[in-house]
Amino acid sequence: MGSRKKQMADAIKEEKKHIAFAKLNNCPTSPRKMRLVADLVRGEKVEKALNILKFSQKEASNRLETLLLSAIANWQAKNEDANIEEAELFIKEIRVDGGSMLKRLRPAPQGRAHRIRKRSNHVTVVVGANNNTQS
Repeated sequence: MGSRKKQMADAIKEEKKHIAFAKLNNCPTSPRKMRLVADLVRGEKVEKALNILKFSQKEASNRLETLLLSAIANWQAKNEDANIEEAELFIKEIRVDGGSMLKRLRPAPQGRAHRIRKRSNHVTVVVGANNNTQS
């Protein structure tokens, strides 16, 4: 039983060598707006995704572009000997979760008040290499 666990652990370690991730916590954009941009680049190759984000009009695309560059740098730090162009990096997973909310009050007519919720989000980008699956 011990050898089987060791083999499984080695297989998981080998899989993790080909991926890298980056996280952005408490980004002051609503999750809905960030998901619109994240859906544009989900599953795309890294070069194409960077072009999409660079020329997108949305404000969230700037933050997502920086996060994607960080994930690429993390992958490069993990695999010093590998080349980015040969590895054919792609966005394996991109996840946008809701973060904390700032609750504010806005004055309303007749002495009432309306609640304003300023939303934030957490974004996780996982970048994977495609060269090992084409063998």
